Amino acid sequence: MFAIIVGCGRTGSSLAYRMFRGGHDVTVIDHVGTSFEHLPPDYRGRTVTGEVLAEDVLRRAGIEQADGLAAVTNSDSVNAVVGHVAKHVFHVKTVVVRNYDPRYRSLHEALGLESVGSTAWGAQRTEEILTRVGGHSVFAAGNGEVEVYEVVVPPAWSGRSLRELLPAACLPAALTRGGQASLPAPETTLQTGDVVHVSATFDGIRALRGRASRES
Repeated sequence: MFAIIVGCGRTGSSLAYRMFRGGHDVTVIDHVGTSFEHLPPDYRGRTVTGEVLAEDVLRRAGIEQADGLAAVTNSDSVNAVVGHVAKHVFHVKTVVVRNYDPRYRSLHEALGLESVGSTAWGAQRTEEILTRVGGHSVFAAGNGEVEVYEVVVPPAWSGRSLRELLPAACLPAALTRGGQASLPAPETTLQTGDVVHVSATFDGIRALRGRASRES
C-alpha cells in the first residue's frame, strides 16, 4: 500500500520505517526538516518538508493516490484536522490519528476518526505488568478497551468450569491443553496447567485477577 505518515517524531519515524521494511510505499511529512534525522539511514521512502495543514503540501506528498494516512504529531488538534481533511476531502480509505492527550479523544471520535491513544494504552499495559496475577495481555483491540489475556490455570481452579470462574465481562476464546487448542464451552472443566485465552474488558480482567489473588 501507499501510506502517508504525518509527523516524523519518534512515533512517526518508527511507523514509517516499519512500513518501509514491510514493503510498503511510504511518504513522511514534517514541517521541520531536521525531524527526518529520526529515520534510520537505510530508510528509502520519500520525505516532504512543509506545513502539514497545507493542502498543497498534502498534494505534493501524493495524498490523492494514498491508500492510507496516519497523523501522529504531538498535537491532537493538528492530527484531527489532517485526519478529517484526508478522510472527507481526499477520501483516503484508511485514516488513523494519534491521540496524544486522552482528554481530546472525544474530538477524534466526533470527527469519526480511528485513533490510537498511546498514553492511555501505555498506562494500562504498565499496570498489567505490575499486577500480572491472573494473566497478561497478548492482544489489544481499539485503544485497549477489549484485550485478549493468556491465563494459566492454577491448581486451585482445577476441576472447576469456565462458567463458574469467569466474570460477566470475560469470554473464553481458546483453551490449550497438552499442546492442543480448542474452542471451550462455558461448561468446560479446567485442569491445572491449562492455558485459557480470555477476551475481556478492563473491569472484567480486574475481577478475574482479584479472584486469582484470593484463591491462589
